[in-house]
Amino acid sequence: MRPADRHEGIQEAGTRALLDAFTLGDPDEVLRLGDVFAGLGKRSFGMLLFVSTLPAFIPIPGVGGAVSGPLVILIGAQLLVGRRTPWLPRFIARHGPHRHSISRFRDMLSPWLARLERVVKPRASGMLDRRLASAVTGLLLILLGLLLSLPIPFTNFLFGGLLLLFSLALLERDGILMGVAWIVGAIAVGVFGVLSGQLAAMGARWVDLLV
Repeated sequence: MRPADRHEGIQEAGTRALLDAFTLGDPDEVLRLGDVFAGLGKRSFGMLLFVSTLPAFIPIPGVGGAVSGPLVILIGAQLLVGRRTPWLPRFIARHGPHRHSISRFRDMLSPWLARLERVVKPRASGMLDRRLASAVTGLLLILLGLLLSLPIPFTNFLFGGLLLLFSLALLERDGILMGVAWIVGAIAVGVFGVLSGQLAAMGARWVDLLV
């Protein structure tokens, strides 16, 4: 297969096919985050977000959010400012999950992905590509990443599932699904952030540090 054909195949592969590709090779090999979005074009933010969300499902209180939260915030900030491709600091880009972790996560999600792939499809691209739409997505990811970083009991799986919804919308180029993610994300921010006061308190502390 020519490199150009392989590159095009990667860009057009479905989410399950991409995950299958990432599991090929030594199960103990580390899948570096810097390699995750290589060759994915407009879908690169989606795959990076997908893999960055995996630690949120670690069943150890405090660990998953401490890892996934900052990564999600970094991805959201880049979408907010209008970057077209992701950037990671070198010390983060060198690290990532093992291939066997991707394989277990793929197996866990496979029934759900099979159902979703019947209904999701590339559509309503304006909800993904327009500058304002990208900024809305980025802002919600920043807020959700902050909430994920906070020690709010029993919410890691909830925020992790919601972030997967954002990542699938980006991966499958489905603007309708992204609209659903916006609505559910805004509700989650309102319920767990504003009403609890923790997100507002964190924002106030950051403002105090800046000024």
